[in-house]
Amino acid sequence: MPRAVREQQMMDAAVQTFGQRGYRAASMDEIAELAGVSKPLVYLYLNSKEELFTACIRREAKALVDAVRAGAEPGLPADRQLWSGLRAFFTHTAEHPDGWAVLHRQARTHGEPFADEVTAMRDEIVAFVTELIGAAAREAHHDPALPDRDVAGLAQALVGAAESLAGWANETPGVSAKEAAATLMNFSWAGLENLMNGRPWQPPDPSAGRARGGSAR
Repeated sequence: MPRAVREQQMMDAAVQTFGQRGYRAASMDEIAELAGVSKPLVYLYLNSKEELFTACIRREAKALVDAVRAGAEPGLPADRQLWSGLRAFFTHTAEHPDGWAVLHRQARTHGEPFADEVTAMRDEIVAFVTELIGAAAREAHHDPALPDRDVAGLAQALVGAAESLAGWANETPGVSAKEAAATLMNFSWAGLENLMNGRPWQPPDPSAGRARGGSAR
């Protein structure tokens, strides 16, 4: 069997084992058995357990980013691009639950160097969503009032919500990728649309409430 195919089998087995058992509980013996190879062969191809886990993170991160970018169809209005990108995100995380568990749960909880790998992936997705929100603001009006910092904050919030929702959707029977994407669009886009059209939500003015209370007395 060609080396590349054998490595792919071992990586598939590693992602499944790490995703379901966790990094610390997973053993190279389990991975080798699941892949149908000897443990020395796993070490020969993929070196240490740490390096194998890092390789799994990089592979799953690249696959997720590629899926999101491929899903967001260029040339569409910004809301349609965001919708298609979110559907691609939730479809990928639903179809690869072990890979998502590796990225969202395992890599983040075991410190460096694993957390850095996930941060790099997240930064790429956030940058992509930032572009979409900025494009939507430009579509709404030629001189957008949204400062760059606000756009960046909205992108961070949207990606964070997508990450949490993907974990919930994978653990909740009957929730499809389309439903998860629609939930997030309903939660986010109405607010974004108001903001981009100059109708931001404002916190209530405490002094106004006190004034009304005083006049009532």
